[in-house]
Amino acid sequence: MTQTPRAFTEERERRDLMPWAARSAESAGRVRPEADGDPVRTAFQRDRDRIIHSKAFRRLKDKTQVFIAAEGDHYRTRLTHTLEVAQIARTLARALRLNEDLTEAIALAHDIGHTPFGHAGERVLDELVPGGFRHYEQSLRVCDVLERSQGLNLTQEVRDGIVSHTASGRPGTLEARLVHLADRIAYVNHDIDDALRAHIIQERDLPTGPIRLLGERHSQRIHALVLAVLAQSAGEPQAAMREGEAQALEELRQFLFQRVYFGSPPKREEKKAEGLLRQLYLFYREHPEHLPEQSAPGDEGVRDYCAGMTDHFAISQYARFFLPRPWPPEE
Repeated sequence: MTQTPRAFTEERERRDLMPWAARSAESAGRVRPEADGDPVRTAFQRDRDRIIHSKAFRRLKDKTQVFIAAEGDHYRTRLTHTLEVAQIARTLARALRLNEDLTEAIALAHDIGHTPFGHAGERVLDELVPGGFRHYEQSLRVCDVLERSQGLNLTQEVRDGIVSHTASGRPGTLEARLVHLADRIAYVNHDIDDALRAHIIQERDLPTGPIRLLGERHSQRIHALVLAVLAQSAGEPQAAMREGEAQALEELRQFLFQRVYFGSPPKREEKKAEGLLRQLYLFYREHPEHLPEQSAPGDEGVRDYCAGMTDHFAISQYARFFLPRPWPPEE
């Protein structure tokens, strides 16, 4: 009998991946058992495709990464950030002989539950939602419950990677740890690139030590950090970065907090965004009849609806409920 593409991939994983890599044929399975007769795709490949084809993934294109309502076509959005994370994570997984499909699936879903207006929106929901709000927990809720009204029913390995990709997480696979490293490599470097484009900082403002070590150009820095992960992790059951480059990356990150994330002119718009989302949340809590029919009751439904909004949709809903409209309405 001719071997199916899926069987060929699973056999290649068994043969070629490192002993500590995750293997799709050995997955812990899904929350809800389902028939799996796909002759082409492995379990992790099916997860990746479910994520890409989800509505929540598509909405990432209109959610803020750093700069709210940025003028210009070249600033990162939450979607382009996600794609850059996936690219770096795939490169690392392939070089370290870990499971590239699992790594990609986790990377593509890691921010799928993020709020509109970036971390400004997350701060508002964390303040208002009983028990607080964390975007990685909402990302898992999107995949488990909200998408398709019954969730995507992903594998346990992808679910674990989604909810544990942050610095405080304790991921169960090395592939998930790679996504955490790729996330930090991606956002530190692309946020520098966007801040330079927006003339918030100049090249001469960047800390000299990290630039001397990692490189002056965006691509040089990413390449140096990828090599630092490979140097520290190759041939070992770990996903870590060499200490010198890790310190340089952290220094650049702290520079961004000081010069870009807090206090820069474009970031002052965040107060407006916070006020907008706060008013919307309180409005929907008082008027649940305006929520989608299938919403969960109480604050849970308000949280899901507000977190799922794009920037543009949140602004349009605010205008609908809080801004005066001409009277009589135009015919």
